[in-house]
Amino acid sequence: KNKKTMSTSIIIDIANDRDAIAASLLDSSSSPTTTTTTTTTNNNTKRKSILFFWAEWHAPSNIGGPFDTVVKMLAQQQEENNSEEKVQFYSVLAEESPKLSRKHNVTTVPTLLFINSDGTILDRIDGGEDVASVTQYYSKLVNHAASSNNENQSTSHQAETKTTPQQTLDKRLQSLVTSSPIMLFQKGTPNAPRCGFSRQAIEMLTSSKVSFGYFDILEDDEVRQGLKAYSDWPTYPQLYVRGELVGGLDIMKEMMEEEGGLVEQLELEEFVTRDDDGATAAIDATAAKEEEPHMEEKKEEKSLDDKLKQLINRHRVMLFMKGIPSSPRCGFSRQIVEILDSFDASYDAFDILEDDEVRQGLKVYSDWPTFPQLYVEGDLIGGLDIVNEMVEGGDMEELLKG
Repeated sequence: KNKKTMSTSIIIDIANDRDAIAASLLDSSSSPTTTTTTTTTNNNTKRKSILFFWAEWHAPSNIGGPFDTVVKMLAQQQEENNSEEKVQFYSVLAEESPKLSRKHNVTTVPTLLFINSDGTILDRIDGGEDVASVTQYYSKLVNHAASSNNENQSTSHQAETKTTPQQTLDKRLQSLVTSSPIMLFQKGTPNAPRCGFSRQAIEMLTSSKVSFGYFDILEDDEVRQGLKAYSDWPTYPQLYVRGELVGGLDIMKEMMEEEGGLVEQLELEEFVTRDDDGATAAIDATAAKEEEPHMEEKKEEKSLDDKLKQLINRHRVMLFMKGIPSSPRCGFSRQIVEILDSFDASYDAFDILEDDEVRQGLKVYSDWPTFPQLYVEGDLIGGLDIVNEMVEGGDMEELLKG
């Protein structure tokens, strides 16, 4: 069984060590001896790259799994952006490529290596289910590339385009807190917390049976210190929901004691995981069994509306457009992006061309027949005409800043 490939050279399939040699990831005299290395042999290309090690027996990394999906999505978005410097993606069958796997000490799947143009491994993911980190590390790799490129530009051009270190950090922190609908900044990982407070926070989320992303602040002191000022919250752990700070352990404990716990207090029903029998994990098993004949019918009716509601509330300012902000695919979408950017607004966007169900469903859900559509705090503002009117009336800045 061969893994499906994209119709682009941005993802190169490595089915065995011969392919790795052909792609200059190994040289022909590579020794099978295990080594600890931080560089690839592909340094002559001066190109950033991501090595994605997977296995057919591992569902999350195999075709259609969450890791496979996010890697393909990032590669496709990059292709559509037409940026001058592209990150090269390699999809590696780990067990069929033993020399390449040994070279990078790959002992589990998925393993992802995020490699700078000089061959240095900036970040790596070894196993687990933390799909959100793939996007985070990809963004970090791309930004690192952008910084390197800026150093080679003229001083006058730098003066025009250079952002301050604080602006760069704030942008990264914004990306991190919104990288997952439920995001926990903690000491250690969910499987190996490194302080009692983080362990208690993880236990609360786990007992609530909600899926969540996490960031180990012990691995990045810049994030650890910067997030304190960004959130105006001096301690860890810190819990964010839909990009907004909930608080620390004390706040979580108070919410757990309220009726419905974290799930109801923070309206996290759509993020509750399911048990093997298909019933919602947070629902009592007996009650779920009694309601089973009606659950599937209701689920079908509500699934699209739930999906749309979740998307609309993914960020405080949410734009549904054709294309993505860095590469709009219609003039109206381009104009509304330019307006939002002119206010230096923090917002998220969804490309309706990538999901026809969302494209058609949102027209009915919002009772608004055209795109783009702008939402603030879950409420429809309107399309380009309405946005232009608000700009002319002086209301847009206050709306965006909240």
